[in-house]
Amino acid sequence: MITQNKRLTGILLTIVLLLLVPLIAMQFTAEVNWSVMDFVVMGILLLCTGLSCELVLRSVKNFERRLLLVGIILFVFFLIWAQLAVGLLSKLFTGTL
Repeated sequence: MITQNKRLTGILLTIVLLLLVPLIAMQFTAEVNWSVMDFVVMGILLLCTGLSCELVLRSVKNFERRLLLVGIILFVFFLIWAQLAVGLLSKLFTGTL
């Protein structure tokens, strides 16, 4: 149980550290321009991804199935991230890529 709580703490700490990257970058360059809503959306996306992976790790015992489910979760995360960042999926469907 202690290991699971440490993993949950690690997930939350990782989310905070990942969100600090654009916050710090905004102080040094105008290339990064995030609003408060960008931080909220990315925080929710990272939290949902991390907690989904944690749920799979806690509940699925089969290693291959666990690996497959975490891979699917990460793939969906990257698809959503790409869509939010540059509209990748809409560009693919409209042929403007």
